[in-house]
Amino acid sequence: MKASKGRNVVVVGTQWGDEGKGKLVDWLTETADGVVRFQGGHNAGHTLVISGVKTALHLIPSGIMRPGVKCYIGNGVVLSVSKLLEEIAGLEKAGVEVKSRLRISEACPLILPFHVALDVAREVAREQGIGEKIGTTGRGIGPAYEDKIARRALRVQDLKYPERFATKLADLLDLHNHVLTSYLKTESLALGESLAKYVKNGQVMFDAVYSEAMAQAEILRPMMADVSRELNEAHANGANLLFEGAQGTLLDVDHGTYPFVTSSNCVAGNASAGAGVGPGMLHYVLGITKAYCTRVGGGPFPTELDWQQPGTPGYHMSTVGAEKGVTTGRSRRCGWFDAALLKRSAQVNGLSGLCITKLDVLDGLTELQLCTGYRLDGEAVDLLPMGADDISRCVPIYEVLPGWTESTVGVTNYDQLPVNAKRYLERIERVVGVPIAMVSTSPDRDHTIVLQQPFSA
Repeated sequence: MKASKGRNVVVVGTQWGDEGKGKLVDWLTETADGVVRFQGGHNAGHTLVISGVKTALHLIPSGIMRPGVKCYIGNGVVLSVSKLLEEIAGLEKAGVEVKSRLRISEACPLILPFHVALDVAREVAREQGIGEKIGTTGRGIGPAYEDKIARRALRVQDLKYPERFATKLADLLDLHNHVLTSYLKTESLALGESLAKYVKNGQVMFDAVYSEAMAQAEILRPMMADVSRELNEAHANGANLLFEGAQGTLLDVDHGTYPFVTSSNCVAGNASAGAGVGPGMLHYVLGITKAYCTRVGGGPFPTELDWQQPGTPGYHMSTVGAEKGVTTGRSRRCGWFDAALLKRSAQVNGLSGLCITKLDVLDGLTELQLCTGYRLDGEAVDLLPMGADDISRCVPIYEVLPGWTESTVGVTNYDQLPVNAKRYLERIERVVGVPIAMVSTSPDRDHTIVLQQPFSA
């Protein structure tokens, strides 16, 4: 008898990233047989806290912390092999088996040292007045996606063929070294210690890149796979799959606060293209949403507060919430919850349910403000506009709600939440029009309230 097909869930961030997706992916993996990354690169950062032990992941899916769960890196991810191998080594040192459980799409574009050099040099140029600084992580993500779209990228599969790799690498270096030296003037720029062994007189050297790539290829080869085929076969055989998004919807290159965005599509629909599965295989979309808003880097943020002044709500969010970027260590800007922003995210992702995270961070605030819309050039709007220019002119319209003094840390039963915490959550649900499926009350895996299990909904 043919096995019944599996049930699949997509997890996406609904704000500007850093919503706590890693913990929820790890929690949901108890019901999953495989976890899939489908976009982004090592600019993502997911923090898991399991039995009090903190683990940070940047490329490997969060399901790696669950024994026996298969992990997949789909074709939509841009891959730094160096960073991947560093992450594998760190996990193996902690006793986690990785290589036998990790499958990497041969179609993943590679991030190479010249991509990092371009990224860093461009941000330096912007600081010096050539355009407005975006606030990238400086890890080569954008330039790697540029090569993909221009149909000239080196991909994982090229590592299997040294001569082909060498030819393509030489062509790419001719192009990018010209940009680095002639336009970005890298001979006079400090590109950082991590690039020192690859760069001479402002140019990235062929031998340094090629020799490292060939050494890495032998380690990577057993993990290379036709991920699309493996996922479709797993689904047909009854496996439950979890598709793990990186960054957040408002950083999506099409639907975010452009141009202050990442270089990939972060929305749920990209799980299909970025992993090689049909849209019909995506059964439930869970939107991870912080109980307030944060943002790293440049770009408009309508509900931003003064988060550096002690004694203010923004400072409370920043300090109690430990709002530092996992990948860069940069402080996150903090602000009130923005329901009009979340309505936009719900629209473009087709959200089935919400998971509200970091509710416990709001403990002790006597008053909360909830943005339900904006004034834009004198007119009331109830949905986040498209693009940074319009968003930067938005003036929030707030509802004021009472806060609570009781602790919500570690609560696992909805009825045990303070009355005002429940009223806050229920108001979010009504304004946005999407049911709350889960609530996270601390970074710990087990501190989770479940109202609807996405795999059985």
